Amino acid sequence: MRIYRRDWPRSVGLRLLLASGLIAGLGTAHASDPVAEPGSGLSSLPDTVVEAPEPRYVAPTLHDRIGRIWAPVLINDRGPFRLVLDTGASRSAITPSVLAALGPDARDIQAVRLRGVTGTKDVGAVAVDSIVVGDLELRPARLPILPDAFGGAEGILGTDGMLDMRIFIDFRHDKITIRRSHNERAPAGFVTIPVRIVGGLIIIMDARFGSIPVQAIVDTGGQVTIANAALGEALRHQIRQQQPGASTITGATLDDETGDLVSTPPLTLGTLRVSTHKITVGDMYIFKHWRMTSRPALLIGMDILGLLDTMIIDYKQRVLVLQTRADGS
Repeated sequence: MRIYRRDWPRSVGLRLLLASGLIAGLGTAHASDPVAEPGSGLSSLPDTVVEAPEPRYVAPTLHDRIGRIWAPVLINDRGPFRLVLDTGASRSAITPSVLAALGPDARDIQAVRLRGVTGTKDVGAVAVDSIVVGDLELRPARLPILPDAFGGAEGILGTDGMLDMRIFIDFRHDKITIRRSHNERAPAGFVTIPVRIVGGLIIIMDARFGSIPVQAIVDTGGQVTIANAALGEALRHQIRQQQPGASTITGATLDDETGDLVSTPPLTLGTLRVSTHKITVGDMYIFKHWRMTSRPALLIGMDILGLLDTMIIDYKQRVLVLQTRADGS
């Protein structure tokens, strides 16, 4: 089956990854193994108002903007606050407006290092008593405080605590649920793709651009898809490229890096073929930090993921389950 990509604007891409003690161990991996693998009925969500030109829970990708996945999150029993689900971030984080709303309940601010696609930055992190969304409960937690750079979002929901969770994202019906996995089988008409859950619960799967094998990281916090230089070079050998356009990536640290817009063959995910046309290729900081520079690697952002109708991430079973309208559903 195939998914056809629309013409996307050359939007600024935002995504982040939290470092220092928050993603300990990621910096010591090898290119062949990007991070060290660690050992070892849908519940309803509270309503929340999103004051932005996007739906309430899930913002699907449209012609004129890149969608994001919103989650209504209670912090210290306040809120819900609208956080963007980021499968590329090992910890959740909030903006200064949420810190102000928490008032005296937020305490003990300490410095941590924020590590993003484009660089690093020292920020404050606040201790909170609880974070709750669906079946996910973290008690207590420490949340880095990010610049207000999310266009209406109040922070990000990272993967901490999700090792036994199942995230159900319904783009068509504007719905997200987070609950414990009960080893459910995929519904009929869905495609199941095995994944590796590594490091700070980062999701990695095998994919292909034409005949090029790729290590693909599922990054719901990224607005655009980003390839490393090794993948860019392989694509240039496989497809005759026109004069590349420029693309600027702004990370969570507000550092900018530039990349080239490179033409691609269809991206194959399991049995799905996604017509991507062009992706951003650059020698981004995060690929160096993860030591993912020698082999083709990819951060799959919402410009591709948002083309799906439904996406299920089952951390316990280590699978990604996908459905598109091409399935006839």
